[in-house]
Amino acid sequence: MSLEYAILGFLSYKPFSGYDLKKVFDNSVRHFWYADQSQIYRTLTRLTEEGLAEVEVVEQTDRPDRKVYHITSAGRAELNSWLRGPFPIQQSHSGSLVQVFFAGQLTDAEILSKFEEAAAIFRTILETFNEVPGKISEIVQMVDSPREEFFWMLTLELGMRTMQVQLEWAESVIQRVRNQQHPAQSGVYKY
Repeated sequence: MSLEYAILGFLSYKPFSGYDLKKVFDNSVRHFWYADQSQIYRTLTRLTEEGLAEVEVVEQTDRPDRKVYHITSAGRAELNSWLRGPFPIQQSHSGSLVQVFFAGQLTDAEILSKFEEAAAIFRTILETFNEVPGKISEIVQMVDSPREEFFWMLTLELGMRTMQVQLEWAESVIQRVRNQQHPAQSGVYKY
């Protein structure tokens, strides 16, 4: 998925400033798509240049003028075409799995430390996922579509299941290393 389509998707609900888009991202889709403020602004500029969005400058007396972005009819057509297209399949890149792949070069104590840290991170992420339904309540009210909310929650469901499996896997690795169920100790792989 590209950031352009996520932004077009949000703009299809209502106009947003770049600042407001960042808040919406953080409160709704961060569990599967992180975007920093500068990426959002660069993408909004590109969408505007391509005619997929347009900018409205709202004058403010006490602050700098505010730029509010609207999706254009060309932007809606592009979003709908993308939504109807095939699922975008992306090659997986995982720095953490590269570390796991070569972790046999570490001591058991180092491996335990690494996986205990990973398990703690997974637990923290699961806790933040549990907060998502409360955080998106503003967006739910704005869109007022149970159908849209259903699909939003499907993304959260997958994120939570994936994170739960990663936590279970990390805890399993910790147990196996503690029980010395790995080739360095037993000469046999135990999955």
